[in-house]
This record gives sequence, structure tokens and C-alpha cells, in this order.
Amino acid sequence: MTSPLTTPTSGGRWTPRLWGTLLVLCAAMFLDALDVSMVGVALPSIGADLGLSTSALQWIVSGYILGYGGLLLLGGRTADLLGRRQVFLVALGVFALASLLGGLVDSGPLLIASRFIKGLSAAFTAPAGLSIITTTFPEGPLRNRALAIYTTCAATGFSMGLVLSGLLTEASWRLTMLLPAPIALIALAAGLKLLPRSEREKDHKGYDIPGAVLGTASMLLLVFTVVQAPETGWASARTLLSFLAVAVLLTAFVLVERRSAGPLIRLGVLRSGSQIRAQLGAMTFFGSYVGFQFLATLYMQSLLGWSALHTALAFLPAGALVAASSTKVGAIVDRFGTQRLIAAGFALMVVGYALFLRVDLDPVYAAVILPSMLLIGAACALVFPSLNIQATNGVDDREQGMVSGLLNTSVQVGGAIFLAVVTAVVTANSPEGEGASAQAVLDSYRPGLVVVTLIALAGLLITLTGLRTRRKRPSVVVAVSTPKEAERVAVRD
Repeated sequence: MTSPLTTPTSGGRWTPRLWGTLLVLCAAMFLDALDVSMVGVALPSIGADLGLSTSALQWIVSGYILGYGGLLLLGGRTADLLGRRQVFLVALGVFALASLLGGLVDSGPLLIASRFIKGLSAAFTAPAGLSIITTTFPEGPLRNRALAIYTTCAATGFSMGLVLSGLLTEASWRLTMLLPAPIALIALAAGLKLLPRSEREKDHKGYDIPGAVLGTASMLLLVFTVVQAPETGWASARTLLSFLAVAVLLTAFVLVERRSAGPLIRLGVLRSGSQIRAQLGAMTFFGSYVGFQFLATLYMQSLLGWSALHTALAFLPAGALVAASSTKVGAIVDRFGTQRLIAAGFALMVVGYALFLRVDLDPVYAAVILPSMLLIGAACALVFPSLNIQATNGVDDREQGMVSGLLNTSVQVGGAIFLAVVTAVVTANSPEGEGASAQAVLDSYRPGLVVVTLIALAGLLITLTGLRTRRKRPSVVVAVSTPKEAERVAVRD
């Protein structure tokens, strides 16, 4: 339900209250992306200070992914049933407390636990925040503009996180954990005043407890299995049995949802071709980018010897391009539609990844790396807002949280799965022995970059299935009174 205090004026202009609402939601999205990017650079310092092994350090990242990706479906539906504003604010408060805990602990297990809690809270703020936007801003140009600004904050937060982590880690890794806490508390205080009140869904047909348990368990196990597979082995009995268990849980989940009076996910939503393309597009888009960033970071730091800050600055043009285009993408969507922009963005992404294959051990940044970063930045500016708009358009307000959770789940699961695939490909091609040359290591990265390019290409092909090169002429029923008139109509058509 939209509050009159946040309703756009008759001329389509946004009131100060409406801008405030959007800024609070953007702050939460910014924090999610900031937190993900900052922790990666701080891992070596965390390991040295707390005496953690490489596998333990992995769980500082994976713990967040597990909580986030595993609970998004539940978070989205909970927002619909219990009230989007309430769920968003409570989860944001938990995120702030977990950030504070993460910066103060002196134990590896406690740090991993704080990361899991942060991921869990983000699994509720992300779909709740997106559904607040889609129920506050009416479908069309106003919503498109709001979603373009909102999704841009993710790219901006990610880019700034890379730079800030390089600076903060020089002082202490604890600052990278503590920084989100005051920002989250400020956003929470503002949200209490600015966010529109949302009523609980009163006419729902009960809580889908079995669906919630099965959906959450299957997503948690899927993310856990994919994260662990590179370490335990893709063909190991443990991995194969885990995937089998995921398949059983998902099958049971689908059967429960088909029979439930108030399902966690209404499966009828997935009968829409545009909805399916949005979900698959989100998986391939984020999966390809996470794989690319992983390999590009290894290349810059391990092979070229660049510092964390130098590496962050190398990625910065892509994020800056996304931020600069945030207020214009909505108007472009209004003119060309989401499907064309997603296709154009995937095409730019494919070219950007393919160009990066030219890198060597002595690259000229402006000629070799920068073109890829600019193309990828332009692709992100077009694709990410358009996917959010396409997934939420035409969906009833009561199901906006559900669809938002589903889209975010596709993003996170796609990132986890495809990163694991890229890692496995690189590992399979890595040179044996510790004395491998830098060129041999670089050559082992190239198959991974090819896989990244192919993932983006798959996203492009999926998107192209939704484009119609020729519009079908609509059938027109014409009333005729005589056989001769009917003959004239037939000849004209």
C-alpha cells in the first residue's frame, strides 16, 4: 500500500519524502554490495591476525553467501506476509549488530558466525527493499527510474568497497567489518521516519511452513555444496550425494508448492516467458561477472604484482560508468524496453570479456584492460536495472516480495555456481609444481576466461529468444453484409 506522503505529484515529480524513502532503500543495497567487496581484500590480514587457515578464510566469504543465498526465498515471502517495512527495518537492525560483532571478535568461528548472520539479514532486506520500491512507485517511467537508481547503488557500493578496503586494511581489517554498522544505523533511523507503512497480507491462506522448510533447506544445501565442491572434488561421493539430496528436496518443494493454498512461491509466476528469461538472465549475468572479477583480480595481484588499491582502481571505471548513468537508464528503458536493453548489455559484456583474453604479462592498461572495463560497465548499467524491471513488471503487489526474493536468489545461486565452475576449469588447467612460470599460470586462466565469455553468450542467446524481429499482424474481425464486400476485404488483407 502506497502512503500519500510518498505518492508522486500529479506532474510526476518526486516529493522530498519519496526521495528519502528511495535513499534509505538504496543505502541498504549499497551496504550489501559494499560488504561483499570489502571483505575479499581484507582476508590476508584477517588470516594473519586470527591465525586462520585458507579453508577457514574461505568461510568468511562463503558464510555470507550461504546465509544470503539460502534464505532469500523465505525473506521475500516473509516481507509479503508480515509487512515489508517491518521486515526491512528489523533485518537492517540485525545487519548493523552483526557488523559491530564482526569488527570486535577475536575468534575465527565467531567472525564466520557474524558473516552468516549478516548474510541472513541481507536475505530479508534485499527482497523487502525491492518490493517496497515496486509497491511505492507505480509501474512505468517512475518505477523504471527508481529501479535504475536503486540497482546502480549495488555497483557503486561494490566499486567503492574495493577502494575503501584497500585503504582501511592498511590501518586495520577490523575497520572493514565495522564501517557498515554506523551506515546501517543511520539508514535504520531514517527508515523509521520515512518508509511508508505497509499492511500485512490479511487474506492470505495460511503460512506455507513445509514449503518454507523445504525451500530454505534446498537453497542452503545447494549453495553449501557448490561452495565446497572445488575443495572436496566435483566427482567425490560427498558432492554427488549432496547434489542428489538437493534434487530430492527441490522435487519435494515443487510438489508441496503445487498443493499449498498459500505457497512460498506461486509456480504460476514461472509460466511467463519474460519472467523465466529475467531469472535465467540474472543467473548468467552475475555468474559471468563474478567469475571474471575473480580471475581478473588474481591476474592483477598475483601475476602483475599490483596492490589491492591499484587493482580496485583498475575496476573503478566500470563502477563509475554505472553510477554516472543511473538517472538516465530509466528513460532509456521507457523508450526501448527491457528486452532490447538486456540483449544489448549482454552483447557488450561478451565483447568485453573476449577482449580481456588479449592480456599478457606486460599490459598497457589504457589499450588492453580499460576497454574491457568500460564495456562491462556499460553492460552492467543496461542489464541489471532492466532485469529488475522485467522481473517485477506485471506482478501483483501482494507478490512483489516473492518475485524479488526469487530474482535475488537467481543472482546469488548463479554467482555461486558459475564461480565454482570457473574455479574448477582454472584448477584443472593449472600447471603442476610450485615453480611454474608466470606465463604458464596466465595460460591456465585463459580457459576460465573463455568459460566466462560463454556464460555471458548463453545469457545473450536466452535474451534473444524474447525478441521478436517481426510483429505479428493482429487479427481483425470485420463485419460484412454481402459476398462481394467479403471478397474485397479478403483481397485487401
